[in-house]
Amino acid sequence: MAAFQPEGWRTVTPRIFTNDVRGLTAFMRAVFGATGRAQAGRPMEMRIGDSIVMVSGDTVRDALPACLHVYVEDADKVYRKAMSAGARTIEKPKDTPYGDRRAVVEDAWGNVWQIATRQAVKAVRAVRARAG
Repeated sequence: MAAFQPEGWRTVTPRIFTNDVRGLTAFMRAVFGATGRAQAGRPMEMRIGDSIVMVSGDTVRDALPACLHVYVEDADKVYRKAMSAGARTIEKPKDTPYGDRRAVVEDAWGNVWQIATRQAVKAVRAVRARAG
């Protein structure tokens, strides 16, 4: 069967338009360990874990921020990295009743990043018990 998408890509790929590609991709590298490189005439393809986020300049379209949910190994550690990289806290790290340890930040370009780590089943039950 013929592939309908490039190898290594997911069916849905987020794309952010920004007036500062270098600044945003530097933030993504510092906070999430993103990798990627510029390619002439193409959006930046930044890899975070097993996913790709496309980052484009605002020459063709107006800047358009995104809201992205990113699973990481340690949400508290990545939250601190985001704060060090200039992000603004929307929600400090907390345990959720559905099993994630999650924080929410906004970067300098208006993108909202939900930073989460899935917790063990035992921890999820404890959070639900405390919630009533």
